[in-house]
Amino acid sequence: MTNSKRFLKLPQVCIYGENYGRSPWLLITGGRAPSPDWLKSLPPVEEIFAADHGLDTCKACQINPTYILGDGDSAAPDTWNWGKTLGVPMEEFPVAKDYTDTQLALQKMIKAPVIIITGAFGGRLDHLYSTMFSCSQQTVPCVLCDEQEILCIVRDGESVRFDFQQHPQAISLLPVTESCTGVSLDNVRWPLKKARLKQEMPNAISNELLPGQESLTLSVDQGTLAIYFHYPSDCTGAV
Repeated sequence: MTNSKRFLKLPQVCIYGENYGRSPWLLITGGRAPSPDWLKSLPPVEEIFAADHGLDTCKACQINPTYILGDGDSAAPDTWNWGKTLGVPMEEFPVAKDYTDTQLALQKMIKAPVIIITGAFGGRLDHLYSTMFSCSQQTVPCVLCDEQEILCIVRDGESVRFDFQQHPQAISLLPVTESCTGVSLDNVRWPLKKARLKQEMPNAISNELLPGQESLTLSVDQGTLAIYFHYPSDCTGAV
């Protein structure tokens, strides 16, 4: 677990786990845009996918994506035209379709070793819901994040440690499957040991990191669980 090659370092937290040792791919999608400083603080990535309005974020932050896709209904027209000049693969889809632009991007990212998604929060709840459950079906680690929120998918048999550069304001566990069993969480105000969490009535909301602690470990025996960190908008609370 402490192998230095098996981690993903985000601006607020370093995530250690068996499956986090390879260079991530980045998906920038169309919700709340991350701050440019936060985005530039992400680790190096192998591929950058821009989904529709996420292309506006790329242009504003002077980032050239390696793949562009979407229906073009939310990106600014001049940005969409800018994307066409970049000489990278660009797939355009009809507005009337079964999958969201983010879901279409995830289907193209099946070879990604780790997926970071930003621009997932702060927009429409239905899109966030769709993205969270779609990420739970990926076979690789998926982390939704920006400077205010982080959501990490943890699956059967996984144990993941989080070392904080900034203390989260709240920590919540969200069952993605009907139930999650053998859930253990340490270094928080309300710790868990081999607990069962049920999707029908989530009751592990708004936990807190204990004073003086800089890390926590979450493990799940069976089920898929999302751990969520909320940060104050000014990103105070640094360790």
